[in-house]
Amino acid sequence: MLDAALKTQLQGYLDHVKLPFEIVASLDNSSNSDDMRELLEQIAGMTDKITLRTDGVDTRTPSFLLRRTGTEQSLRFAAIPLGHEFTSLVLALLWTGGHPPKVDQAQIDAVKALDLDLDFEIYMSLTCHNCPDVVQALSLMSIVNPRIRTTVIDGGLFQPEVEAREIMAVPAVWLNGQPFASGRMTLEEIVAKLDTGAAARDAEKLGAEEPYDMLIIGGGPAGAAAAVYAARKGIRTGVAAERFGGQVNDTLGIENYISVSMTDGPKFAAALEGHVKDYKVDIHNLQRAEKLTPAAQPGGLVEVELANGAKLKGKTVILSTGARWRNVGVPGEAEYKNKGVAYCPHCDGPLFKGKPVAVIGGGNSGVEAAIDLAGIVKHVTLIEFGAELRADAVLVKKLESLPNVTIIKNAQTTEFTGTNGKLDGLNYTDRVSGEARRVEVEGCFVQIGLVPNTEWLRGTLELSKHGEIIVDTKGATSIPGVFAAGDVTTVPFKQIIIAAGDGAKAALGAFDYLMRN
Repeated sequence: MLDAALKTQLQGYLDHVKLPFEIVASLDNSSNSDDMRELLEQIAGMTDKITLRTDGVDTRTPSFLLRRTGTEQSLRFAAIPLGHEFTSLVLALLWTGGHPPKVDQAQIDAVKALDLDLDFEIYMSLTCHNCPDVVQALSLMSIVNPRIRTTVIDGGLFQPEVEAREIMAVPAVWLNGQPFASGRMTLEEIVAKLDTGAAARDAEKLGAEEPYDMLIIGGGPAGAAAAVYAARKGIRTGVAAERFGGQVNDTLGIENYISVSMTDGPKFAAALEGHVKDYKVDIHNLQRAEKLTPAAQPGGLVEVELANGAKLKGKTVILSTGARWRNVGVPGEAEYKNKGVAYCPHCDGPLFKGKPVAVIGGGNSGVEAAIDLAGIVKHVTLIEFGAELRADAVLVKKLESLPNVTIIKNAQTTEFTGTNGKLDGLNYTDRVSGEARRVEVEGCFVQIGLVPNTEWLRGTLELSKHGEIIVDTKGATSIPGVFAAGDVTTVPFKQIIIAAGDGAKAALGAFDYLMRN
């Protein structure tokens, strides 16, 4: 199962295992069980700290349980965790073997303090770049708290179970037999959702913070760059972010950030946060801004109210709340979201193996999604509103060469339809003839661009007709002392590298404002 390079890499990791534990495999006569047996035998052969048993009787086969000797730990993989999940496997082995996780002790203590019996099931796919964070968070929880059980399930390996539970998007988390959450979540977010008193405690703590010289709202590339530049000026700096890293967390490959040949979104987001933490910056994560109050007088304090009721103040404020995927905005979209309507082809594509799907959007992201999906699904129908595809010519040429792809132009999507709670197709209008037409599909991936996260700012500062914050050459907004940066602004070309530079510019602009006021 493991090539020579992976064996060498894994051997180096397993040298850090300190405590003995066992792997208990539940196998049958399938080829998947044979593959799992081979993988587990290779792992167990690398260290005398791991004992392999193949007498497991779990109802999910193939699967394997990790359990440290003398504990009630229960972490099960109903999967052959390679691909994006190989790191999850390595970390699970290390943590079970006593190697300390690189997680803040406060978060570990919060997990240990959960006085609940929790049985998690997380459905993932091996090609999903959002899944590992959730898999690793729940794996760690089951290792440090004996009242927590976690089962990691490969949706492609257990398709009948996925279909029975109508899971059409991953990661999908079930808790004690009921749906709990979907999409990428951090350990901090999961614990906060379980700990109902966390919001009130956070509000009390945040309300006691002294005003910042520079308060940054948003933790994506623009916010992170602004924080680094502000901290290097030696001023009191704070960041309040709904999710540090922002939309970068949902990006697969990043190959155009100069000096970094290749990385992926979660790694890049972690690097952003790590860089900010190199400086004296207060980071308030999982905090959503809901109201901006300008300073009462020139040089006064700008106030930002958070969703939990806490109010943070700053002599200057930088808004870098970014943007999110744009919805089509037609009947059925909300109803069938995660029930056939999806936004991440890399994450959810494998769930539609052998089935017909559609992609809405003829730009680069839409055409790239259609190309990727064509290698997995039965057939792809690409729906484009305009008369021509807007993607790069090389991508269009590749798409047109694929035998299981149909391209429909001049098509306005009008409705998503479904049967028994699941998507069964979409309706559209031919913009040339005016005729109403239909495509029957089991999945549809929406790839039509971004919308800025500025709803909470309407009526407070000047926005463009597209809802973007209007800024000048220094990042200043229409409110004195308030600056903005990145995808949330009118800056052209929504790119990571542009957002980062924009954040640095806004921080320098805000610092100049501080000096002059």
